[in-house]
Amino acid sequence: MNLTEKTINRISQDKIVFSLGIKLLLEDEKYNFDELFITLRNYIFNSIPNKTDYNSEAYKNAINTIPLKPTYTPIVILKSYSTKIAFNKLVELPKSENKKTITSLVWIFKITDTERRNTECKNGCGHYWHNTD
Repeated sequence: MNLTEKTINRISQDKIVFSLGIKLLLEDEKYNFDELFITLRNYIFNSIPNKTDYNSEAYKNAINTIPLKPTYTPIVILKSYSTKIAFNKLVELPKSENKKTITSLVWIFKITDTERRNTECKNGCGHYWHNTD
């Protein structure tokens, strides 16, 4: 697991305060939006139990609780389109939307992975990323 992946997982497990974690990701000298977006997309898709439409209560709750204004473009897209279509639209947004997009995706992963840890992984699991210490 590289440093970015470890940071994302530590944020999702509340081992790093969300706002600090976002700052660490966005201000990293190796920050690359496309790479970070792909990592987050894969993490989110893997953390959602329903692989048919990638829609779950945890996913819907995550979108509705993103700590940004609900009128921001990435959030409107996430609320308006199915998961896969929304992600395809997010990656096409102008560069000025990158920070809001990454913030939204880290939050979604935080919520969906917490749900997974509290259900599927409650009695232990083999997910190496759940052990970030």
